[in-house]
Amino acid sequence: MSPHAGGRPASIRRGPGPRAARDGRPALPQRPGPTARWRAAAEARTIRGRHARVAILPKLRSTYPTARSERAIPDELPASGLLNRLDLKTLRLFAAICEEGTLNGAARAAAIAPSAVSKRLGEMEQALGCQLLTREPRGMRPTPAGETLLHHTRRMLASAEQIALELAEHAKGVRGIVRMLANLSAIVQFLPEDLRAFLARHGAIKIDLEERPSGGVIRGVAEGAAEIGICSGSVAALDLRSHLYRRDRLVLVMRKEHPLAARPSIAFAEALGYDFIGLHAQSSIYDSVRAEAQRTGRPLRLRVHVPGFDAVCRMVQADMGLGVIPEQVFGLIGGAMQLAAVPLVDPWAARELIIVTRPGTLSPAAGLLVAHLSQAHRSQAHLSPAAAS
Repeated sequence: MSPHAGGRPASIRRGPGPRAARDGRPALPQRPGPTARWRAAAEARTIRGRHARVAILPKLRSTYPTARSERAIPDELPASGLLNRLDLKTLRLFAAICEEGTLNGAARAAAIAPSAVSKRLGEMEQALGCQLLTREPRGMRPTPAGETLLHHTRRMLASAEQIALELAEHAKGVRGIVRMLANLSAIVQFLPEDLRAFLARHGAIKIDLEERPSGGVIRGVAEGAAEIGICSGSVAALDLRSHLYRRDRLVLVMRKEHPLAARPSIAFAEALGYDFIGLHAQSSIYDSVRAEAQRTGRPLRLRVHVPGFDAVCRMVQADMGLGVIPEQVFGLIGGAMQLAAVPLVDPWAARELIIVTRPGTLSPAAGLLVAHLSQAHRSQAHLSPAAAS
């Protein structure tokens, strides 16, 4: 057996199989050479790389802008991390950017460096997984996602300010704050005296009163915007609890020289030949007037819509038409304008105002106010009960 050039016996060769037996010993598995080891390692890296690329695809999609210069939203957002990023300071900065139109303007408004504003904006966009603002020649403009965030941001900031104000009131000794919605008829006719009497006995309670049309009162209480609402009984109360508050009657308002001014009472259908001044389209009074005109089959000659009772009387005073308002409202503002009022005899003209609340337990302060207002109708025994309309 002649020796190999490398000093090995000619019969011993490297190959894919096991090493040849020597000296009668059993064959051993062949150890892979450097090239085979490199190929195995490269294959392992390739397999791991495939999984890694699959895992980081959502992250890459949320990092790089698309053709529309917006970042695609990942399939799932980290809710806990997202909430941690949406602190009030960052949201206030975002709102300032939208209002000022530039990072520098927002930085001046917040008295911080523009780089800090840019950093917070970038972190928030990364946490949300979408682009909130786009750069334009005249400044920065919210994307559709930014418009959505801006809408909720304004509501959150307003709520935070309201929390601070209400807690400050508690610190001053206020023992309860009652949020209340009411229609215009209740606010003008009855609530001033009723609330004054209530606060005279419960001076540590504060009332936050907001005017809305009757339909808006129902929706606001149902959605939790207020604990108590007062509205017309003609509006469906949905699943809310209701209590009688007051009764009122509608009258036809006109100039004293009008042909109908001498009538002791009148049916609404008899006045349909004249022009009318209407309250705003969401008013329950306007709904009743329009429904009655439709029932009779005659057109309602509406000249103009106005927002309130005082505007109705001013338009009537200017000889633009007739108006329909509550009798007690006319007593407060119509007489001073030298106008006349004729009671309407239609059943829908005798109305009920109701108190609405959500099912469940009211706050102690709200419970006291509901109990107080529920007794108010007893002072109106001279009015006949109203059909809800």
